[in-house]
Amino acid sequence: METEELFNKNRGEEQPPKKESPLVSLERDLKFFNESIHEVAIEIMVEGLSSHPIFVAHQHKLKLGELILDRNELNTEWSIHASTIEEFTERGIIKAELKERFLSTYKNPNDFMCLFVVVPEGANFVYYPYVKS
Repeated sequence: METEELFNKNRGEEQPPKKESPLVSLERDLKFFNESIHEVAIEIMVEGLSSHPIFVAHQHKLKLGELILDRNELNTEWSIHASTIEEFTERGIIKAELKERFLSTYKNPNDFMCLFVVVPEGANFVYYPYVKS
């Protein structure tokens, strides 16, 4: 076997299709959930529970926040839990010494949903704008 053949083993063959990013299905579900999430965010703020609602998006079982949109009941790919910055700091997800830095980047909760997106590879915060109707 030639050296070139080793490096170009699959050359000319069709590559398997790339798997769709889970964020594509998340965006689709967020558009569907938009109004419900916005209503819960406003309720959290109006009731004085927190000025900084955080929504947890996941596809598996999770014990963080309160389940508000169940993917099994709604036939969607993602479930959403409602939480707050207070719960995130109490549970150590946001370290107390980093809370101020987090708050300095926190976007207006009337315009953006703050999402903590959990996937098998890890988790991260994402801001997604509410679709105004």
